[in-house]
Amino acid sequence: MCGIWALFGSDDCLSVQCLSAMKIAHRGPDAFRFENVNGYTNCCFGFHRLAVVDQLFGMQPIRVKKYPYLWLCYNGEIYNHKKLQHHFEFEYQTKVDGLISLKHSMTPFLKVEPFLPGHYEVLDLKPNGKVASVEMVKYHNCRDEPLHALYDSVEKLFPGFEIETVKNNLRILFDNAIKKRLMTDRRIGCLLSGGLDSSLVAAILLKQLKEAQVQYPLQTFAIGMEDSPDLLAARKVANHIGSEHHEVLFNSEEGIQVLDEVIFSLETYDITTVRASVGMYLISKYIRKNTDSVVIFSGEGSDELTQGYIYFHKAPSPEKAEEESERLLKELYLFDVLRADRTTAAHGLELRVPFLDHRFSSYYMSLPPNMRIPKNGIEKHLLRETFEDSNLIPKEILWRPKEAFSDGITSVKNSWFRILQEYIDHQVDDAAMASAAQKFAVNTPKTKEGYYYRQIFERHYPGRADWLPHYWMPRWTSATDPSARTLTHYKATAKA
Repeated sequence: MCGIWALFGSDDCLSVQCLSAMKIAHRGPDAFRFENVNGYTNCCFGFHRLAVVDQLFGMQPIRVKKYPYLWLCYNGEIYNHKKLQHHFEFEYQTKVDGLISLKHSMTPFLKVEPFLPGHYEVLDLKPNGKVASVEMVKYHNCRDEPLHALYDSVEKLFPGFEIETVKNNLRILFDNAIKKRLMTDRRIGCLLSGGLDSSLVAAILLKQLKEAQVQYPLQTFAIGMEDSPDLLAARKVANHIGSEHHEVLFNSEEGIQVLDEVIFSLETYDITTVRASVGMYLISKYIRKNTDSVVIFSGEGSDELTQGYIYFHKAPSPEKAEEESERLLKELYLFDVLRADRTTAAHGLELRVPFLDHRFSSYYMSLPPNMRIPKNGIEKHLLRETFEDSNLIPKEILWRPKEAFSDGITSVKNSWFRILQEYIDHQVDDAAMASAAQKFAVNTPKTKEGYYYRQIFERHYPGRADWLPHYWMPRWTSATDPSARTLTHYKATAKA
């Protein structure tokens, strides 16, 4: 995704523009431009471009010719933009997919706040370009309203909950979710951890690229330390599907050294998010430096949607599990999607996540709660069962138990979790922990690891701790750490 920003009300616009531009340059490495709006020197837009569609003419900000005082600065993909252009007879200035929609985030100078999902912002500008008022408006039927309202219409398109009907519908919807995301002028690659989610995405993606007669092999990418479970599993999948596979090896020192860069890119100090981001940050760096793949597919969103986290085994009822799944989906922008977006964008890559396709996810959430819960000690049972007879991926991968990404990249004997604990134990002393509440009143860290990450975050973003409303933690358990390795079910699985 490109880097996009707007500035209003500064009398020293040029110097501030340059400062702002440097902080998001990594999101759009192909080109950069800023424009003063309507002749005001203190009202301007800036754009760092990652050229995915219409590389030659799609630069922004764009002045819409039909409306001389209307400027467009857009970041996102409208996968069916050609169909919409034909249907509504839009007049195109370029072939870029953004010219049929106006949306983004314009934040007044020095007032830095997270932009809530499902909202847009309306600014009232004075004639001199200064901001008179700002109002954040919620889109109708978004986020804080019951999600069931979104599911009903999809369920009507695919009626009935007989198991074979459901599985067939899921296969159709997931296939379409990947197909519509093939829209790009740049090379497509795929992250491959060797887990269920990324393996399904890679297998179906490769199949569709062949059907579309794309003239390059699909590159898949896995990262880990030597003999990590993820590397071994990803290798099996790549051999099965026939992708051009890349393995990225790193050691504990490299992982620790990159923590500062990771936290700066993430803009969060959440413990599990930071842990899981190191591998994704390093593999994104490799992809950018060593390949020409720019549009990257991954399996993000599946754990939240399909109840893949191990603690779902502890859910007191299918209904409570459903509530938790909805909560996780609402908070994706704080945790997993934040991690996936920021680590890839830090190296000028664009991530596409078919599990979060609105039709697929809406249908999945419309299913009866008892169809979605873990069964026979196996999470994501319905998703696995759906592709049981497809031969898309090896059976041992299809039924591979959940492996936390931050742990799967190392090994059971010497996990990333343990490596971090041993290192940080020497960086934060007991006296610092005793005074943690006085130093960090918001989301006071309870562990040395949390304290260490918070120190780095405060150095880059002082006074912004309230960006994170709470730490990610498993439910229905007394665990004091977000790692799956602290859960009884995980330990029992590992012994088996």
